[in-house]
Amino acid sequence: MRDLSLTKNIIEDIFKHAKPLGHHEEPGSLNLGFGFLYYGLVRTLRPRHIAVIGSGFGFSVVCLALGLKDNGFGELSFVDPSYSLLKDGPLKTIGGHSQWDDPQEVHAHFSRFGVSEIVRHFKKTSRDFFHEYRQLNLKPVDVGFIDGNHSFNDVRHDFLEMLNHTHKNSYILLHDTHIYIREILRHAGVKRWLNILKRHEDHFEVVNFPFSSGVAIVRVLQDETWEYVQ
Repeated sequence: MRDLSLTKNIIEDIFKHAKPLGHHEEPGSLNLGFGFLYYGLVRTLRPRHIAVIGSGFGFSVVCLALGLKDNGFGELSFVDPSYSLLKDGPLKTIGGHSQWDDPQEVHAHFSRFGVSEIVRHFKKTSRDFFHEYRQLNLKPVDVGFIDGNHSFNDVRHDFLEMLNHTHKNSYILLHDTHIYIREILRHAGVKRWLNILKRHEDHFEVVNFPFSSGVAIVRVLQDETWEYVQ
């Protein structure tokens, strides 16, 4: 039996290079916070395809991909146009750092964690990605993770488009469900969208973890749910 991935050295590298932001982490005790949740969810559910929309430095991508690596199968589609606040302005991104501009650097970044052959980066917007989804011959989404533009309209768009490629018992995670100031200022709408999903009890189960920036896990209860939630 091969060794599992979450060694002390790997966790230290995650904190240093994948830089968790708002995932209830504690660097001093090497506690990945929600990162352990992401890894454990993948180990438990054994997905064949994960789709991640947005990541500042790849924390969620790495934690999810390490779960796939230790499962011994599965692939991860990572979608991020590599916007930066300085280059593209606050209407496109609040926390972007142009981390994903250079394909060789992206490959090297994920190679550090041994997941470069599992992670496929799409340097494009989520709108373009989902528009081309079937042309890309991607599998249905078993686990989705949404952490892109946090405006209400963009969160709604990303969730519905992700939902269109899921199935019964797929799971969709939404990060930043607990950023109240930005919600009040209408700079974010994740919590508002989550409250809408909670009204559709026949279609979704929702569990929210309101710690740090917050994360929610949404279980899809029916096939073809997309057409009912518009």
